Amino acid sequence: MKWDDVGDQPCSIARTLSVIGDRWTMLILRNAFMGIRRFDDFQQNLGVTRHVLSDRLKRLVEYEILVRTPYMDRQERFEYRLSEKGLELYPVLLGMAAWGDKWMDEGKGRPVDFIHKSCNHSFSPVVVCSECGEPVHARQVKPVFTQVYHQFVASRDKQA
Repeated sequence: MKWDDVGDQPCSIARTLSVIGDRWTMLILRNAFMGIRRFDDFQQNLGVTRHVLSDRLKRLVEYEILVRTPYMDRQERFEYRLSEKGLELYPVLLGMAAWGDKWMDEGKGRPVDFIHKSCNHSFSPVVVCSECGEPVHARQVKPVFTQVYHQFVASRDKQA
């Protein structure tokens, strides 16, 4: 399978990776969540080439993760703001940050604290069950393939 076809799989992770699955895109999203909105600010902060940044921003706008809005009337200058769809990626970034804090900190500790505005405490993200509210760990989850998956496999097998 080619990387361009990964989003065609009946897999939510593969579909998500087809849009945000490279390092520059994730770092652009990190910066967007930190309040960076302008092309030059993204470029300066990340040190990414203008071509790569332009390509990634275009893709994020195409998939409606970022919204491009003008900020100057006389020149065509735009800001890139997170859409509602984009804001829903925040748990993904929090999870990546927590994993990096635990496994990649080289003994230096976490570089960023996340403060919950309601209680003003630093927190670590926790995945909880939407039904009972208990924390969920990998060994407590059983994936069950749905009819969508089985139809995809059957269709693929017929084509082979």
